[in-house]
Amino acid sequence: MALTGWHLEQLPDAYVQQTLQSMQRSVESAASEIETVQGDPTKRELLTRSVNDIVNLLAEAQNQVAHGDHDTQISLGIVTSVGGFLEIGSLATAAQAGSAFGLQLIWAIVLGTICIIFLVEMAGRFAAVSGHTISDGIRERFGFNFFLLPFLSTLLLNLMVLAAEIGGTAVALELATGIAFQWWALAVAFIAWLLLWRGTFGFIEKGVSILGLVTLCFVVAAVLLKPDLKTVAAGFLPSMPQHDHASYWFMAVSILGASISPYLFLFYSSGAVEDRWDKTYLGTNRIIAGLGMSFGGTISIAVLIVAGLVLAPNGVDEVTDYHQLPTMLVPVFGLWGYWLFVASLGIACFGAILEVGLQQAYLAAQGLGWNWGEDRKPSEDPGFSAAYTLALLFAAIPIAFGVDPLNLTILSMALTAATLPLTVVPFLFLMNDERYVGKHGNGIISNSAVVLIILLGSVLAIVTIPLELLGGT
Repeated sequence: MALTGWHLEQLPDAYVQQTLQSMQRSVESAASEIETVQGDPTKRELLTRSVNDIVNLLAEAQNQVAHGDHDTQISLGIVTSVGGFLEIGSLATAAQAGSAFGLQLIWAIVLGTICIIFLVEMAGRFAAVSGHTISDGIRERFGFNFFLLPFLSTLLLNLMVLAAEIGGTAVALELATGIAFQWWALAVAFIAWLLLWRGTFGFIEKGVSILGLVTLCFVVAAVLLKPDLKTVAAGFLPSMPQHDHASYWFMAVSILGASISPYLFLFYSSGAVEDRWDKTYLGTNRIIAGLGMSFGGTISIAVLIVAGLVLAPNGVDEVTDYHQLPTMLVPVFGLWGYWLFVASLGIACFGAILEVGLQQAYLAAQGLGWNWGEDRKPSEDPGFSAAYTLALLFAAIPIAFGVDPLNLTILSMALTAATLPLTVVPFLFLMNDERYVGKHGNGIISNSAVVLIILLGSVLAIVTIPLELLGGT
């Protein structure tokens, strides 16, 4: 009859209320019998049954936590991953790659998807087992001086990504209204700030991402366009381009940067801590990482296929402006295709604004030892709230002054890939440190995957700038 280890606070409110009411009735019934027991076997049995009812109710509650709550996390986590994976970087790089090189660069999206699956799974496992975020762990394990380099580089790159996402949302509003994107930048930043200021983590994680399912229209379009399956299959294997070698490899770098964005797995670990994950979520975490990131990768591949089959045959072999992109879906959906693209661009980018803005606040607060949590009131974590406020303001300024969102997106994605080792190297040490992960550390496969990512990032760091100068678009 031990009653320890039950976590009623994790249950839905209605279920908690019903359970507690039933428990109260059982306890009151048992209490009323205590005074009359006096050795009567029959009444003692009744009392025992009442107490057993309490234990059974608690067992039922625990079963609800173990099964129903985790099932909900799986479904919502997959939706969140779709919204988090597909943003302005993935859309822009996939569309540019498809228009310039057809289906040849599908392999880059596949490689990036495999890498982010490993990193996201590790991030969730680390948070669930250790109770730490990745940023917390790096600062604690290696000290603040070591942490300063990845901390500052990630903050600066996230700021570039955040500006690109604000630009993408502003461009979507320009396409919808005809008003130049510069005029929308501060308004978009303000709306995002208001939602972060007033919203909860559950809303950020789930609400906007559900709307992001509109991006599945690219998958539908890719199927209806009936691409040659042999050409699609060939795109899964790296091959040398027939023209513009520098641009080809720069686009490969940019695609990898868009797919393996550090903010995504850093945000994921912070979210797992916010949701109070423990070791019982390890299986859920694997499903979210595998299926969720695969969904995002599939949509990116679909964008590339649609661009390759629609833009290139119509003479658009180089995407230099977002205004060239809305026609991608028109051959399949007609006029609705234009609005589906606008909705996909706007929703995906705005969801990413919320996630990147929140990640900036997580990183600053965790790095500097402040209180943090999106579910806290701003008065309880003023530094955390100030961090996302300033990040949104500074990111909106260059867009308001007319910086081209597309060029900013491609450059930020390439630099993101180049600086990946700064975050991944210390993360690898954490995933093999028994003080943090115990027996749940990395195996040979996970370690090999991370080493591959580190080597890939190191190579990209050497070649990114020359490629950008020679072939960046």
